[in-house]
Amino acid sequence: MEIRRTPDLSDGAVRRGRNGPARLRILLGLSAAAAAASVLVACSSAGTSAARSAGGAAGSSSPAAAAASTVTAVKIGGATVLANSKGFTLYSFGPDTPAKSNCNGTCAQNWPPEKGPVTAVGIKGTFATIKRSDGSTQATFDGHPLYTFVGDTAPGQANGNGLNAAGGVWHEITLSGAAAPASGGGGNGY
Repeated sequence: MEIRRTPDLSDGAVRRGRNGPARLRILLGLSAAAAAASVLVACSSAGTSAARSAGGAAGSSSPAAAAASTVTAVKIGGATVLANSKGFTLYSFGPDTPAKSNCNGTCAQNWPPEKGPVTAVGIKGTFATIKRSDGSTQATFDGHPLYTFVGDTAPGQANGNGLNAAGGVWHEITLSGAAAPASGGGGNGY
């Protein structure tokens, strides 16, 4: 049996074993990594705040404006109507006002609001946005908040036109901004 003697460090001397320099390098490396992570977090949260404040101002240039979807005109059943960038018909809801959507909760699940802002080329009318009750931004056309309909399963359909659902009548948006006549294949709502 071998007896090991513990060194007497009562004189304040520091003695390093064989792994002392390696341990020191590891500790210094971890400290540097922690400092770099702190700087990264600080920079990314500062950038987020700036982007939020820039995006929050009405009419300002922001990353959200750069990512606007495009609204197009399509022919459905003899009427020229607005469609979103995926080709789905856009609708208005009778009880809405130019500044407020009255379709929330289950209604908004069946009639998803078109996120704003949107752009359009060659379409006459006024595109704008409103702030929804949940804080999201919704696109509008000539004062009508815009929606799609879950009953439209493919581009070019207008199954929601003329439906009386969720407390009001739904109309496809024509280029004049007025409701188009109800189409025959309106379906049963949701």
